[in-house]
Amino acid sequence: MVAHLIEFATNHYILVGIFVVLLALLIAHTMQGGGRSLSTGELTGLVNKDAGIVVDIRPTKDFAAGHIVGALNIPQDKLAARVGELEKHKAKTIILVDAMGQTAGTHARELMKSGFTAAKLSGGISTWKADNLPLVK
Repeated sequence: MVAHLIEFATNHYILVGIFVVLLALLIAHTMQGGGRSLSTGELTGLVNKDAGIVVDIRPTKDFAAGHIVGALNIPQDKLAARVGELEKHKAKTIILVDAMGQTAGTHARELMKSGFTAAKLSGGISTWKADNLPLVK
């Protein structure tokens, strides 16, 4: 098996080189995500210490179906226009929560450019549910 892999790599070094470059770019892009990723425990700790505020960026319909206690709902497509609503929370970490942790990083980066301290819930609300943590409706 390994011999076949080595043979393929030597015979197709250009393809392997392109693959390595693309893989490196993907890793760099992923690591460049906005803010740090928080576990559910870290999120709970920040909120309990009154050092963080949860902003759920899912659509209003999804938010209404179940969200983290005390979370604000600002759908991601309206976040830029409603960033002023977060000014009163500028001393806290803004913790963005999306469905599965895929888009919150981009929005956290934008908030950081606006002078906020931002983070994202790793894995989004699906991680929260998987950890059997409570949701309110």
